[in-house]
Amino acid sequence: MESSWQVFAIVSVLLFLKLLSTSIVQGLVRIKTKTFRWKEDAEFFTNSFPATDDHTIVATANGVFRNDLENIPIFLFLLIGYIHTYSWHEGIIIYSGIFIASRILHAIFYFLHKQPWRNIAYNLGILSMLLLSGHIIHSVFFA
Repeated sequence: MESSWQVFAIVSVLLFLKLLSTSIVQGLVRIKTKTFRWKEDAEFFTNSFPATDDHTIVATANGVFRNDLENIPIFLFLLIGYIHTYSWHEGIIIYSGIFIASRILHAIFYFLHKQPWRNIAYNLGILSMLLLSGHIIHSVFFA
């Protein structure tokens, strides 16, 4: 397997684990606080009625999820394009490292309700995608 695809595989796993960790936080908070929004979950886990609102941490985790789902899939697609254009090999490591770090920091700052740090982390991830996109365009038209 080519090393770029090995990096892609590792990046995919790390981003999956990042998403999974958010899901685990949601589940643990729901179980601990016994607040389930769906009738079948409330009946199964607590033998009670569903909660009318999510716990604050669960609601925050939902925001983290939404934001991740707006960014992670497109990053992975861009990374595939980057690999297929035979762009700068070290770039896959640099751009992926920046993106993964930005998504982890974004989630931490989201849970801690820390601005402007959350925004800075978000923009760092966007910057890595823009640089990745620029490299792809350069490779397609000028290489």
